[in-house]
Amino acid sequence: MQMSSKGRFLFALFLLPLLAVYVNLPAPPLTPMLLQWQDSGSFFIFEQHSIFYKDVRGYPGNGDALILLHGFPTSSYDWSKVWDVLSQRYTRVILLDFLGFGFSAKPAHKYSIVEQADIVQSLCDYLEIVGKKVHIISHDYGVSVAQELLARYESRAEGHLNIKSICFSNGGLFPETNHPRLLQKLLKDGSLLSPILTRLSNYFLFKSGLREVFGVHTQPSRERFWDMWVALRRNDGHLALASLLGYIEERWENRRRWIGVLNETRVPLHLIYGPADPVNPHPSFVQRFKSVVSESAVTVLPAHISHYPHLEDPRGFLHAYFTFVNSF
Repeated sequence: MQMSSKGRFLFALFLLPLLAVYVNLPAPPLTPMLLQWQDSGSFFIFEQHSIFYKDVRGYPGNGDALILLHGFPTSSYDWSKVWDVLSQRYTRVILLDFLGFGFSAKPAHKYSIVEQADIVQSLCDYLEIVGKKVHIISHDYGVSVAQELLARYESRAEGHLNIKSICFSNGGLFPETNHPRLLQKLLKDGSLLSPILTRLSNYFLFKSGLREVFGVHTQPSRERFWDMWVALRRNDGHLALASLLGYIEERWENRRRWIGVLNETRVPLHLIYGPADPVNPHPSFVQRFKSVVSESAVTVLPAHISHYPHLEDPRGFLHAYFTFVNSF
C-alpha cells in the first residue's frame, strides 16, 4: 500500500531527529591496537596541521631509509603486517598518515597529491634525511604521491628526495586503467548528494564498500575492519572524504608528467600486483605498466590476492619486495 503525502511528511518528521542524532554521534574510541600504533609514533606540524608519523631505527648497516606511503581511504596502519620485517632491512623505516587520513589533521581543505608530496619532503627534512638514500613502497593513493616525488627527483627540484628505488602496489598509476568504486564516484561528483553521503557514512557502508576490493578468501578480520573505520572517523575524517577524492581528477591533470617520468627514469621501479583487484583490473593494468616502464619489473601475486596485497599476503609481498631490492 502506498504511503500518502501526509504519511510521508510524518515519516520524515520522525526520521529527521534520528538522522540528527546519528550525524552527531561521537567518533568511536581507539581500539587497543590503534592506541598502541599511535603511542609508538609522533607528530610534526606542517603549515599548522598536525601530521602523524613513525620513524623506527632498524638495521644499522646500509644507512638507507625506507618510506611507506599508504592508500585511500585507510591509513599508515595498513603497513602493520610488514612493518617489523622491513625494519630489519633498513637503517630507518618511516611512514606517515597523509593529511586527511588516520591520526593526522583532517581540516576542511582542498586536498591534493602535490601537497601530500610536500608533506613527505617536509617530514624528511624534519627528520634530517634529505640527501640520504631513500627507498619508497607505495600503495593506491600513495603511488600518485610517489610519482610526484619521482618527478621532482628527476627534475632536481628544490628539496627533492634522493630516491634509490620505488615499489608500487595496486594504485592508479594510469588513470585510463583505474576504475573508482561507485561510492567514490558519488562522493566526488560535487552534487548535493556528496555532503549528505559523507555525513551519513557509517561502519556498515564503509565495510561493505571496502570488502569489494579484498579477495574472497583474504577478507580482513572483523577487528581489522573496525580498526580501519575507527582510524577514518578520527578527527571527523568521514567529512573529508569528498575533498580527498580530488586526487582522481588530479591524476588526469598530471597524467603526462606522472606517466612520462615512469618511462624516463633510471631509478629501479617494481610493481607488486594483486590480480583480483577490481580497481586496477588484470590484465590491462599490468600490460600498461609493461608498455610504459622500459625495464619492467613486475610480480603478480596468486590469483586470489586483490587490492591490498600487503594485508592479504604479507609474506608473498615481502618476498617479492626483497627479491626486487636484492636484484640491485
